[in-house]
Amino acid sequence: MTSVALLGQILDHANRADPYPLYAELRRTPVVRDESGPYLVSTYWEIHSLLRDPRVSSDIRNLAPEAKTGPGTEDPDLPPSFIRLDPPDHDRLRRLIMRTYGPPHSPRRVYGLHGEISGIVSGLIDRFQGRGQIDLVDDFSYPFPVTVICRLLGVPQEDEQRFHGWADTVATAIEPPVGTPEEQEAHWRSIREAHHQLAGYLSGLIEQRRRAPREDMISALATDRGADENPMSLPEMLSNLTLLLIAGHETTVNLITNGMLTLLRHPDTLKQLRTDPDLVIPLVEELLRFEPPVQLLPERTTLDDIEIAGTTIPQGASLWLVPASGNRDPQRFPEPDRFIPDRPDNQHFGFGSGIHNCIGSPLARLEAQTALAELVRRLDNPRLVEDPPPYRHNAALRGPQHLPIAFDGLSR
Repeated sequence: MTSVALLGQILDHANRADPYPLYAELRRTPVVRDESGPYLVSTYWEIHSLLRDPRVSSDIRNLAPEAKTGPGTEDPDLPPSFIRLDPPDHDRLRRLIMRTYGPPHSPRRVYGLHGEISGIVSGLIDRFQGRGQIDLVDDFSYPFPVTVICRLLGVPQEDEQRFHGWADTVATAIEPPVGTPEEQEAHWRSIREAHHQLAGYLSGLIEQRRRAPREDMISALATDRGADENPMSLPEMLSNLTLLLIAGHETTVNLITNGMLTLLRHPDTLKQLRTDPDLVIPLVEELLRFEPPVQLLPERTTLDDIEIAGTTIPQGASLWLVPASGNRDPQRFPEPDRFIPDRPDNQHFGFGSGIHNCIGSPLARLEAQTALAELVRRLDNPRLVEDPPPYRHNAALRGPQHLPIAFDGLSR
């Protein structure tokens, strides 16, 4: 094992457009301690093993004091959301959320959105009429999943601009702070303020839904009495609704935008999808492997010494998994740097794995499949205006900040 500075390079915005050569270099040593402190794990089977290892904790309160780099991604005045907890607390909260969102209690919640999602997609694309160029992010990839998650949760869409800024600020907490100590403190202060404002807003919505429930997830959580286990407390609801609101659109924005960028870089595949819309199902799975919206999984730690790939990670160490690197591991995927839309046996890490597998994956898949198939069908001769496009600063939630696309017209 060697100490390297690759994490700093991965986090450097100058490398955002193409981090994959850095991941290839990182895979030379499957487990390595970065000079900034965290242990980085970058190869497929090692990531696969650790995502299922009960000795790996998602609760940063188990970090050794010397391994902590900041207050973490969540509001320090609220309990952690379920993805930042270990069993049994994780399991209880996940079950309560799934009771309002998916099987077995609400099996048709996502399925029932098919028609509504198609209508939102068509309506957004209709607005392109008479234009020769769009910014896919501003005109489609952002407003689409935001509209969906607002309707699913029960957040009035007219409030979207209010939580847009809060969500963007809170999402920056996933990365370690940079800059001077004063700049780092200002960074954490802005995150805390965004958390507090979002929590205050959600508290008001929860109270409204308790008095007058509707057919939405906030109402279901606010009125759930817990059945055979304790219902969520108000602080728990605030933590988990913040997570659902942010995760419910941030990652899907990247998935759709990265997907369209990849298709425009592979025009033969784009033409194939236009003639065979069913290809979109395996194609989205390959996008989740090839250009995953979540590149890094930081804020893990070890509950015991763990030996893996010849390296012992000590108890309490900061552990970073790099699923975007595992998705390009040639030991698992033949020709990993090729985009193969019908790739067989595509067990990627696009939605994580193990007990923390993304609960929103059915919705994200449906959104991406619907969006990409319809964009490809309706845009005549779409083409990139600039390549690479400008990227967001966030290395963990990686995607273009803007994606200008020129086209010749719209099909009906």
